[in-house]
Amino acid sequence: MKRWASDARRPAGRPDGLWARAKRTGQVTVELLMVLPVFMLLLFFIMEMGNLGFQTILAHHCAYELARIGSLTAGPTGAGTGGGQSMAVMKMKSVLGQMFPSSPGVSVEGTMVGTLKDPQSGQMGEDLLVTLTYPAKLIFPGSSYFLSDPPKGSKKKKLIVRVRMPVEKPYFQ
Repeated sequence: MKRWASDARRPAGRPDGLWARAKRTGQVTVELLMVLPVFMLLLFFIMEMGNLGFQTILAHHCAYELARIGSLTAGPTGAGTGGGQSMAVMKMKSVLGQMFPSSPGVSVEGTMVGTLKDPQSGQMGEDLLVTLTYPAKLIFPGSSYFLSDPPKGSKKKKLIVRVRMPVEKPYFQ
């Protein structure tokens, strides 16, 4: 009993269920080949976001430590000579070279910013504003193209971290 035109090609004696299954061979393979690239791109994107999060935390921690060192050096008793902004920046760059010995492109800058007058001591306060520029390396294929800074093939994302740290001043002068 032939019901469809394609049944004419069906070998005699083969049950209907087996013939229907034989006609669909390769369907799973084709679907897998269509979905697998999208799935892999999504997986790499999630892993790249974790990598970028780790490098962001690393950059923030380093910027905080550099700001702490700079604020202690910039104070009136810092570095044994009275520090100042130039001494603080020089010390921060020295420590940055120890933190990232083989990472070109990492840089630090520091500027003194005036704040409000301290009501107890009557002195004007100052903060050290530290800016750390850190080129994060993107390592996973596909997602690094979408997340990187121009040019798109560079596989780098520039992270800029700013930390503000008060400069310690003695109460009595």
